Amino acid sequence: MGVNNSSLTHRKATALSAGHIIGAASVVIFGLFSAQTFSQSQTGWQTDSQLGSKYWQSADSSAQEAFIEELTPPGIQVVVTALEGPVYADEQGRTLYKWPLSALRNGSTGDRKDGPSNCGDEVIEVSAGLMSPYPPNLLLPEEQRVSCSSVWLPLLADADAEELDKWTVTERANGDRQWSYDGYPLYRSHLDEELGDVFGGSKIRSRNDGGVVRVPVGPPSDVPAGFKVIPSTTGRLLVNKDEFSVYAWDGDEPNKSNCDLECLKDWTPVPAPGIAMSRGEWTVVKQLSGFNQWAFRGQPLYTHNNDPGTRSFVGGDVPNWRAPRWHNVYTQRAVTPPSEFTVQDVEFGGQVLADSQGRSIYLYNCRDDSMSQIACDHPGSSQDYRLAICGDGDPELCRATFPYVLAGADAVSASSLWSVIDIDEDSGNLATADGDPDKVLKVWAYRKRPVYTYIGDKEPGVTNGDGIGEFTGSRNGYKVFVLRDDFGENAFRR
Repeated sequence: MGVNNSSLTHRKATALSAGHIIGAASVVIFGLFSAQTFSQSQTGWQTDSQLGSKYWQSADSSAQEAFIEELTPPGIQVVVTALEGPVYADEQGRTLYKWPLSALRNGSTGDRKDGPSNCGDEVIEVSAGLMSPYPPNLLLPEEQRVSCSSVWLPLLADADAEELDKWTVTERANGDRQWSYDGYPLYRSHLDEELGDVFGGSKIRSRNDGGVVRVPVGPPSDVPAGFKVIPSTTGRLLVNKDEFSVYAWDGDEPNKSNCDLECLKDWTPVPAPGIAMSRGEWTVVKQLSGFNQWAFRGQPLYTHNNDPGTRSFVGGDVPNWRAPRWHNVYTQRAVTPPSEFTVQDVEFGGQVLADSQGRSIYLYNCRDDSMSQIACDHPGSSQDYRLAICGDGDPELCRATFPYVLAGADAVSASSLWSVIDIDEDSGNLATADGDPDKVLKVWAYRKRPVYTYIGDKEPGVTNGDGIGEFTGSRNGYKVFVLRDDFGENAFRR
């Protein structure tokens, strides 16, 4: 497997500087590194503190994104999910996904709008050559040799099913009838097991070279004209039509703006049209200067005159990031992560999720190069790709370079996005009942994928592991868990 050369050089250099991590010695060296560098717990922003509300909402919060009801076929329901907001689900509560056609380096994959499904029943054994450096006809690992339709179950329509509004029926290659929404054939993911699971894909955009990602489908957000909802790593961010962030101020009262002339030097009220009427969670209030202003959930809305660009979090730092009185506005946010995780300022300008000792948290990304673009970042899939990146195929070296974030025996999470899973330390796969219990690691997982730290991060706020892998980690490699990026859009991309 090919590896991004600059990332490979970086990885080798970092490993050497950490003490020539080889074989069994790697475990001992990492233990010393942990004790010396992170001997004291780094509090940073504790996620269960008041400041945690900058990014998350508590488990008992009732905030959910409102949606516009649409006509749906029998058995289709709407489920408001933890991170993706309202999505459509089948009768059993399994999230529905589309697979929009996307271009890769050497071709394209996915479904064309208003066309048939390209996710077939053939067992795929070789790579497609769609994404260099993978050549065509390279044998896939045994665990990846499956048909597209076995991991992406088509949503089939009954023989007498009638089309309805955005819901149409297309014919599959085998003659089955398949439901489509807004022109795209619909699927369920084999990774989703419970109501509200969205583990097969995301509304968050894929990075360049990040492969083709299935997108959960859902009804439109119930926001007035002039607003949008943008998916991010921490929730559903509210922006205006030009994608500039909107903010609320602690100095206002419910449905009353107290932003005076001095305040207006830095903040612009979001205007409501003269004919606009209050509805649902949205109200029209009178600004002090006399014109109409939008308020959401009783909070008058503003844009920040000093925001450096779109989708910004800068206005939420005023008067300063430790004591903000202005806040980004979300239709809903993800539930607070487990309490041992922290938020750390980082060198690239922003904030990331970190463990209790301040080490940055990393997610592993992977899409295999087959016609179905099956996800290979899940511990139920082959670990060959990951082991090649983090340990040259050596599981022990891999565990030392990108250690799992271990969970306590009684660890639990109030967030459905976070869970504790059992991993076989040798294979990297989910542990099985007939495996060696001495080889089982209890690790924290986000969206059912393990999370990691990096041995090259020697102090809080360092992200030296970010981008290690192919195409700066976007295709097959490690990316830091970004909550905020002041100079880019990593909080809005996978």
